[in-house]
Amino acid sequence: MLVVIGLYLVILNEEVYLMNPMSLSEKVQHALAEGLSVVACIGETLSERESGKTEEVCVRQLNAIANKIKSIDEWKRVVVAYEPVWAIGTGKVASPGQAQEVHNFLRKWFKTNTPSGVDQQIRIIYGGSVTAANCKELAQQHDVDGFLVGGASLKPEFIDICKARQ
Repeated sequence: MLVVIGLYLVILNEEVYLMNPMSLSEKVQHALAEGLSVVACIGETLSERESGKTEEVCVRQLNAIANKIKSIDEWKRVVVAYEPVWAIGTGKVASPGQAQEVHNFLRKWFKTNTPSGVDQQIRIIYGGSVTAANCKELAQQHDVDGFLVGGASLKPEFIDICKARQ
């Protein structure tokens, strides 16, 4: 139905609503089956980060998604957003080094766990409290391919975020 009205991309995360208790991997599978492209948001809570479980949490989420994707053509319609839950709407942001570390880990995961070439073609973007003040440093990180911008997209400074990679 969404494709019929001209929508081709959806943003999906792990939040569970009472009306639709699907897991992220099920949402991704359903969206791809319907011809949509997806931004799949993954990330850890503050307690998971503080206890050194960031990679474990991301692997669990990625494994679930990978088990639902049937072909390299489907991978071409997936963008992964590393969106640490502890940074959403809190004003806290991963340092550029923290973001790069996780993005690099994700890229390596794709190299060893998906069909050949997916690690190079997949976009891994950062989605945790991106602002005009922090976007340039984040954009300079080798494995950060872009941003999933939340509240800042409603402010005039959004143009600065859009130009961050120039």
